[in-house]
Amino acid sequence: MAELIVALDVPSTAEAVEKVETLGDSVSFYKIGMELFTAEGPEVVKAVKERGKKVFLDLKFHDIPRTVQRAVTSAAALGVDLLTIHAAGGRAMIRAAKDAAVKAAQEKLDQARKDAFDKYADWQKAQHDLSAAEEKAELAARDYLNALKTGDPEIIAAYKERLQEANDALLEAKRNEEAAQQGLNEAGANVARAQAELDNAAK
Repeated sequence: MAELIVALDVPSTAEAVEKVETLGDSVSFYKIGMELFTAEGPEVVKAVKERGKKVFLDLKFHDIPRTVQRAVTSAAALGVDLLTIHAAGGRAMIRAAKDAAVKAAQEKLDQARKDAFDKYADWQKAQHDLSAAEEKAELAARDYLNALKTGDPEIIAAYKERLQEANDALLEAKRNEEAAQQGLNEAGANVARAQAELDNAAK
């Protein structure tokens, strides 16, 4: 089924944002045309992207190849997901636009892969820290059990405090590992999306 794209045919960023927020999760793709972009410029694109939406920039680029190439590069840098060019510009212009789109998509994929590698390193560290925290908590539990056998209140209190500290550290390590895992999953999803965008741009 085709994805719904809602046109932001309004004269200001404020009105565009109001429309996006009113529609909420029911719409994820918006078109920004000449009227709105001429009035507000790149800021309106940023405002829509900041709200987690996709942007169709409908400006129908039509100029010499080099100019269109730079325009497509700039649009990609803004996070534009789809744009239009005028076919009357000729093959050289169309080729320049495509080359710019492919280059931007490749750079986005390269960055996504780098970010994923960094997230993997963070996850590995979190896994290591969690294992270490588990070992310390187990040791603290054993020491506390041995302390109970002494019957000495001061010794018992001291080892009970150590056990609590170890358990608190373990809980924190678990939270960190979960956050690292989530970050790694998101990074993997970003790589998949970037790869799909590159594949689409290269068609």
